[in-house]
Amino acid sequence: MLIQRLLLITGLAVFANTQAGVPLDRIVAVVNDDVVMLSELENQLRTVKAQIAQARTQAPPDNILERQVLERLIINKLQLQFAANTGIQVDDETLNNTIANIAAENGVSLAQFRDILESDGYSYEMFRENIRNEITIARLKQRQIDNRITITEREINNYIENQESQQGQDEYRLSHILIALPEAPTVAETEQVRAKAEKVIQELEAGTDFQTLAIEVSNSQQALNGGDLGWRKAEEIPSLFTGLVRTMAKGEVSNIIESPSGFHIIELTDIRGEQRENIVTQTKARHILIKPNQLMTDADVRERLDQLRLRILAGEDFGDLARAHSEDTMSAVDGGELNWANPGDLVPKFEQEMENLDDGKISYPFRTRFGWHIIQVMERRQHDNSEDLQRTRAREAIRARKIEEAQQNWLRTLRDEAYVEYRLDEN
Repeated sequence: MLIQRLLLITGLAVFANTQAGVPLDRIVAVVNDDVVMLSELENQLRTVKAQIAQARTQAPPDNILERQVLERLIINKLQLQFAANTGIQVDDETLNNTIANIAAENGVSLAQFRDILESDGYSYEMFRENIRNEITIARLKQRQIDNRITITEREINNYIENQESQQGQDEYRLSHILIALPEAPTVAETEQVRAKAEKVIQELEAGTDFQTLAIEVSNSQQALNGGDLGWRKAEEIPSLFTGLVRTMAKGEVSNIIESPSGFHIIELTDIRGEQRENIVTQTKARHILIKPNQLMTDADVRERLDQLRLRILAGEDFGDLARAHSEDTMSAVDGGELNWANPGDLVPKFEQEMENLDDGKISYPFRTRFGWHIIQVMERRQHDNSEDLQRTRAREAIRARKIEEAQQNWLRTLRDEAYVEYRLDEN
């Protein structure tokens, strides 16, 4: 079903608790001045179990998975509290537009999307609040972490020089387990956590699946994904692991790696040769954008664009009509013309429609999150963008690594400074 696929993609649990036999709700954790309810935990557990099953990873016992999922909910509560205390809000207009875009990307109207949710037994209001929370946390992360990351040209140059000294380097796929230390741990706390990490090593040596153990015991943000860090070049791997990874064989598990944040264990799950991309097909196009509003429905906008398309086909100039009608103010002054676009530069739906057009042809109206468009492909060319691509990838890799390290440290501090009382085992 559409909604089930959506839930697996977004990680949102919106199951309705209206079935017969559902027990009375209760508090399973106190988080500062807020609480986590049993219903929240059970809903999120359903989603996580579906994700684990889809990944074909063996899930740990329910009581252990329950603790991991509860910890994720606690972290989310703490972030939402911090956002509220610092004035981050998501207004209804932003929320409605986001949900409308989700519906459009799934090929249905907002009304149809709501009907599908409710007919499948999901709470639309709960879905709305989950989306609101996702946007809130994303804005918080952007303000507290992403916007504070700086990358210098010198860092990019050093990254590229390092790459060039290792031509033909491999990419690595890693899985990661973190047994975290509290902030400013005592000697006794450090030894207790180290003993837990050593026990994990023993279980791995006895043949326990790494991904299953990561779900069960890891304190990292990737725990419920089996600890998967994805494909990375050497420069994109956390500096703590870089030297070690280059010496490991595929399938090998490291010994304990100690850092101020805790004790780490990594598995090199796969290696592949570097994929190089130099020549791309660039497209130059122009478009007319019209947005629905209180006076114009989607149907009205589409009909208006249909009329403009017919006028162009009848001989009127696309540029003149774009200057007169397009609501993309940046491109309208240039007759709707966009810059040369590389693959991936534009939103997927726009790029898909553009790729399906022959040069000079005009699309039928279609919708993206920005509104409704018609486009005309003006020209295509082969372009060597290796230098631009190299610098872009370098900047993205450096930024991703810095954000990952900063987020881990910030969430650790947020968690250590919070008051959390577990009530999961109470009857």
